[in-house]
Parts: sequence; structure tokens; C-alpha cells
Amino acid sequence: MAAKPQKSSDAKASGSTSDIVRTLEHFDPPAPASFSKDEDVRAYKDMLLIRRFEEKAGQLYGMGFIGGFCHLYIGQEAVVVGMQMALKDGDQVVTGYRDHGHMLATGMEARGVMAELTGRRSGYSRGKGGSMHMFSKEKKFYGGHGIVGAQVSIGTGLAFANRYNGTDNVAVTYFGDGAANQGQVYESFNMASLWKLPVIYIIENNRYAMGTSVNRASAETNFAHRGISFKIPGIQVDGMDVRAVKAAGDLAVEHCRKGDGPIILEMMTYRYRGHSMSDPAKYRSRDEVQKMRSESDPIEQVKRRLLEDHQMSEDDLKEFDKAVREIVADSADFAQNDPEPDASELWTDIYADDVPQAAE
Repeated sequence: MAAKPQKSSDAKASGSTSDIVRTLEHFDPPAPASFSKDEDVRAYKDMLLIRRFEEKAGQLYGMGFIGGFCHLYIGQEAVVVGMQMALKDGDQVVTGYRDHGHMLATGMEARGVMAELTGRRSGYSRGKGGSMHMFSKEKKFYGGHGIVGAQVSIGTGLAFANRYNGTDNVAVTYFGDGAANQGQVYESFNMASLWKLPVIYIIENNRYAMGTSVNRASAETNFAHRGISFKIPGIQVDGMDVRAVKAAGDLAVEHCRKGDGPIILEMMTYRYRGHSMSDPAKYRSRDEVQKMRSESDPIEQVKRRLLEDHQMSEDDLKEFDKAVREIVADSADFAQNDPEPDASELWTDIYADDVPQAAE
């Protein structure tokens, strides 16, 4: 059952009945979910697939097989995997340009994602979108968007469609701490709250907006509070613990499905690599990154539970890793041998084939 919203005054009335007392509505973070062995195995495999895929993508970028921009998700895997475990078929996902992990978590094929990264014909956008612009109607994944914060308006629109069509589907809208300062984010918050739209706004706070730390870029660094002015509750979540993410996701999904409107989940996470492949990340120390890896790595947390709580062996986990590496190696081989799109593709995917007609 979802926790009840708590209200606490952050201003005192001066005595006049016309005084406005601002209140902060929030949820206390739920306790981390208790995972069965099967759930921990699923989380481990799904996060490991993202980690190994991104490592291979970084390698191919360095070899010149991937052009343009490439933003890796290494370190943040628990966020998308935990959230996906809380969703059902029909729920939609939209995110920004650090998106490969989201694609894989929704079930998009590694071959198709890698083919798109390398600009090949079998990619999800037929080789024309690249790292930041691929989609899957079947998996309800609506991008991958290169414009900072633009996906927040799209996610809000998806939630409006859900309500308009009378479904109980939820639109999960991811963006980062940097995008959280964009104007269209707050326009979306206002609309979503006004119309009680079923949207979960997930702020992936990886501590840096490109090379700028949150403390230097944001006057309010508790992003779970960003919805206060719009009466949107928020939760700050340990985004390095897949169980904590799953528990918060369950609460948020129930909140939306009941018709209570939007909710914000601030995922406290960390990216191990630079902002993009061209970023040497000199704005932080190696010790800082290593400390996060050694103390909070999301995959290692699950690995310890599998070994200690579920009595699995190192050989069992090596088999998981071997199977994941085979999937990733296959996707890389497939992408490198897939043909590039024909020049005629320049003229496709420009206009919609079937445009709904307005009812008379």
C-alpha cells in the first residue's frame, strides 16, 4: 500500500486569514523491496547487460565505428532496471540522450540498438537516428531525445493521451539534474498537476550537468522538492540500489494508477564515465569515482546478495556474465556487418503514413 502524503508547513501565518501558508506535500521514501532469488537474478542479468553493452559501445566508438555523440549509462543501471520491474505492459517510457540503458531495459533487442549506434540499416531508426534518436512502438519506448528537457513535454503528452483514452497506463519520463532547470519542465509540471495526469517524472541526479556540479548550477539541489509549487509530491531515492528503486517505483505507479496525478522520483545515482565519449571528466577526481564504485556499485550490491543470501556460486555468476557477453558480442558483430542505409532512405520517415482525421 502506498504511504499517505505528509504535509508540513514551511511558513507561518502572520495571523491574518488571508495569509497563505505554503505546505510541502511529500512521501517518505519506502523501505527497499525484498527481492526473491528470481528477482535478484533478473536484476543482475538486466543490469549486467546494460553495463557490458555500454562498455562495448565505448570500445566501438574509440575504434571509429560509432559517430556523432555517445553518452554511456555505466553506473546508473539500477534506475531503469528497478523502474522497469515496477511497470506493466502498456506503460510508456521516454528519456533524453543517455538512453541505451533505457532501451535495453524495455526489452529492445541489443542487435537493433547497436546497429543504430553504428548507423546501419537494421537499426531501430534505420541508421538515421544514431545514439540519441531511436524508438520502439512495440516496446512503448518513445525516445531518446537530443534536446535537453524536451522529452518532459512529450512524456506529459503521453500521460494526457492515457487519461483521454481512459487507460490506466503510466508515462515514465526520465530526465537529468541539468535538464531539471529547463523551462518546459515546469510548464509540464503545471499541466500534469492541473489535469491529474498519470506521469512519473524521474530525475536521474548523477551529480553533474555535463561538467558542472549540481551545487554550482542549481539553487535548490533537492530535486524531489521541485514540484512543490505545483502540488506534486516527490521522493528522494537511492538510485544505486535496485531494490530501493523498485519500491519507490511501486509506490509511484500506484499513485498514478489511482488517479492521484503526477509524482517526482529523484534518483540519487552516479555516472562512472564522462558526460560523453569526448569528455575527459577532469572536473572530478579519480578517487571520487572509485569511492562510488567500491561502496555503491549497483551490480556488485546484487552480486553480494546472490552469493551470500541466495547461496549461488561464483561459477553461476560467471555463466550469467558469459551469456551476457555473448549477446553483446553478437550485437557488435551484427552491427559491423550490417549494410549502411541506402541513399533513398533520406526521403523516408518524413511524413506520417496514416494521419487520423478529425471527427465531423
